[in-house]
Amino acid sequence: MAKNLKLTIEYDGTDFAGWQIQPSERTVQGEMEKVLTTILGKKTELVGSGRTDSGVHAFGQVANFVIEEEVDLPKLLHSLNSMLPTDIVIRELTEVPEDFHARYSAISRIYSYRIHLGRSALNHRYLWELIYDLQLEELKWCAEAIRGEHDFTSFCVAKSQKNDCSCEVMVADWKKVGRELLFHIEADRFLHTMVRSLVGTMVEVGRGFLPKEQFGEILQLEDRTKAGPTAPAKGLCLVAVRY
Repeated sequence: MAKNLKLTIEYDGTDFAGWQIQPSERTVQGEMEKVLTTILGKKTELVGSGRTDSGVHAFGQVANFVIEEEVDLPKLLHSLNSMLPTDIVIRELTEVPEDFHARYSAISRIYSYRIHLGRSALNHRYLWELIYDLQLEELKWCAEAIRGEHDFTSFCVAKSQKNDCSCEVMVADWKKVGRELLFHIEADRFLHTMVRSLVGTMVEVGRGFLPKEQFGEILQLEDRTKAGPTAPAKGLCLVAVRY
């Protein structure tokens, strides 16, 4: 009898060309499907909750796959983590209802973005290092401005824009911990480079290069050319997916 299995995955995205399989590129999905196929003895395809771009990390990426034969889940989990490269770890493996779909069953996704004010030798692979200070209250104003349902065309790569670029943002906030500024955002869906484009533009506001009122105007203009730069991928992490 077929079983639908759900994986919760952590990975360091530094050396990957993103989640999704691409020809001649090292991807998280590609590495995982290769190992699953070896363990199970037949081609196995994963469905992910969504794509992460090249260099983006994940603590709670979710994927599922269907298997026909009986399987010992703890043993399969151990085998996967033994054979996967060290920059991928399966945190959890569970059986889920047959109608569960990692992407379409998701209610929301949560991302975080890390900025370090200064240099960091130990964490430079996982955060954006800035040599100038940012005004936290200005960043918080921007975060509040994007809460609710908005059209995020201004913060999406033009070639990836969809007919409907509306997203509902449930949570968006900045906080400062030591020398780090942390941005947390939860939404029902995200557009391509949306979080990184938002962060890059917010940083312009935090530096004083862009008036916060203009940030609100950019959101309404629905024009990517009006927004600021795209923040580096290395500071972004997919924290969790809610179902």
